[in-house]
Amino acid sequence: MSDALPRPADSGDPAASRSGAVVAVLAFAGIVVSLMQTLVIPIVPELPKLLDAPASDTAWAVTATLLAAAVATPVVGRLGDMFGKRRMLLVSVVLLVTGSVVCALSESLVPMIIGRAVQGLASAVVPLGISIMRDELPVERLAGATALMSASLGVGGALGLPTAALIADHFDWHVLFWASAGMGVVALALVVLFVPESKVRSGGRFDLVGGVGMAVGLVSLLLAVSKGADWGWTSGTTLGLFAAAVVVLVAWGFFELRTSEPLVDLRTTARRQVLVTNLASIAIGFSMFAMSLVLPQLLQLPARTGFGLGRSLLTAGLVMAPSGLVMMAFAPVSAAVSKAKGPKVTLMIGALIVAGGYGINIVLMSEVWHLVLVSCVIGAGIGFTYGAMPALIMGAVDPSETAAANSLNTLMRSIGTSTASAIAGVILSQMTISLGGVALPSENGFKTVMAIGAGAALLAFAVASFIPRRRPVVTAAPATATAEPSADASKVG
Repeated sequence: MSDALPRPADSGDPAASRSGAVVAVLAFAGIVVSLMQTLVIPIVPELPKLLDAPASDTAWAVTATLLAAAVATPVVGRLGDMFGKRRMLLVSVVLLVTGSVVCALSESLVPMIIGRAVQGLASAVVPLGISIMRDELPVERLAGATALMSASLGVGGALGLPTAALIADHFDWHVLFWASAGMGVVALALVVLFVPESKVRSGGRFDLVGGVGMAVGLVSLLLAVSKGADWGWTSGTTLGLFAAAVVVLVAWGFFELRTSEPLVDLRTTARRQVLVTNLASIAIGFSMFAMSLVLPQLLQLPARTGFGLGRSLLTAGLVMAPSGLVMMAFAPVSAAVSKAKGPKVTLMIGALIVAGGYGINIVLMSEVWHLVLVSCVIGAGIGFTYGAMPALIMGAVDPSETAAANSLNTLMRSIGTSTASAIAGVILSQMTISLGGVALPSENGFKTVMAIGAGAALLAFAVASFIPRRRPVVTAAPATATAEPSADASKVG
């Protein structure tokens, strides 16, 4: 890690004595935001009837969140570095509450899409939380705390599915969003009470042109990836969006290299440690999401298929839930391995565990306990990797760039998950069987997706091997109003 890292523990330092509360509050906020990602899954099949709209249109209730999160995460991260991470964390949670309330009051499609988009704008909470931890926690607590905060993305997603399914089965669907709003209000109050504002800021002027360019490029890319299967991968719309994404992002990159205060410092991003970690993150994001696509479908397909288990959505959620608890349990293990061997080794171990989990799934997929085992093994691997990635990023960037760098890393994982969804959707739609005249994904289709998930994890392992192997040397440095570049950080990569 770079020199300007968290303060050492000091029994007379109020911030250090409150570090446990800070970690708990930030992790809770991360879980609340990640719950939002799985909130609508139980009601997606019912949305056309609930909102009186075609299924092709109600799908935007999911897509809008994805697109808004992709744009907001790096932008809010940069604003956090400039104007205060706690301030932008509060703004993000307020947006989550606002979007939830809009959805809770919705009876038609347009307000639902607007509300879901506003919810997506809150997605920078996790990278902001990690950055606050770097600024505020005593050094010996940082690795475990950031691993827990990073794992909250997976924890919330895993716990959200059974919770949302239970609510949807027994209450009006609006209760899902009122519950989200209520948890957001609790998170907001806790952040106000327990999370201090960091003095580490970069200042400067916001790169509006860079923000617009990145938004246009990312929206074009992710819209093509997420809707390509519906529109046709060779349709003019899909190909046009891919072409626009390439042109806009290349032009954006040239602009960012020439502006004095860029939204994303591409020179920092190009440092070997940051670049390779982000590439590995795409592969890990892909591999993680493959599990979320395969296991629930295997559990819910009719037993008459010969491989489906014929279980309810609630049961599928309960099978996935232990993976979230395992991720949380392995956060301190990840931190301990990183402390002993370095976060590069932790990331590589995690990738191998994930690959092993998919290998088990190819062989064992005929009983509920098989899938519980698989989800726990993959969850353990994700816990390792999610704990290592922020440590690698923070070890290569200045404290004044932490939020932006962590936000970009989170975006890379999101690109991986979006790509996984698209590729798995194509495979499962092409490799099918017929049951009662209805086309359903075949057993070989699921095994193919699992094999690709294992391959993505092995690719992450291979990519991570190129991360510079440097043991972090941490020295105490007090937080300052404007962080000075550290000598160590400037040399990484």
